[in-house]
Amino acid sequence: MMSFHSTRSAFLAVGALSLLLGGCSPKSPKNLYGSNCGICHHSGDGMPGSVPPLVGRLDRIASTAEGRKYLADVLMNGVSGPIMANGMPYEAEMPPFRYLKDDEVAQILSWLSARGSTQPAPVMTKEDIAAARAVRKSAGMVAEERENLNKLSPIP
Repeated sequence: MMSFHSTRSAFLAVGALSLLLGGCSPKSPKNLYGSNCGICHHSGDGMPGSVPPLVGRLDRIASTAEGRKYLADVLMNGVSGPIMANGMPYEAEMPPFRYLKDDEVAQILSWLSARGSTQPAPVMTKEDIAAARAVRKSAGMVAEERENLNKLSPIP
């Protein structure tokens, strides 16, 4: 008969092994998001007044080619200045995430997109990110891109 401590140890070992082999790998989109974007955007809801929400917005932005280009530019170059998101003002600066690989950025953006209501969820590709990486822009230029995109197709 196994003792309580032996049984508990066995369950902990099985649990740890399943985490290692399952979807919680350090390179999963959820974990990449958490260790990079989640620091400010938290679970995707943002912080009122300073960090805009992503969930429920990113999928709608990514539904057009221009929106996907803008999102890739934001991740590669950052963005600064005041913005409106879901009718609320935000004032923050987002840094670039050029240290991430193209496929990692595409995975993060696609994972966020899938958390929205757009079906099928828009998918970002590593080619989308590579194209943005190839053209360096200032954070202010990305803000101008946002303004132009907003005139073409209002950004939520």
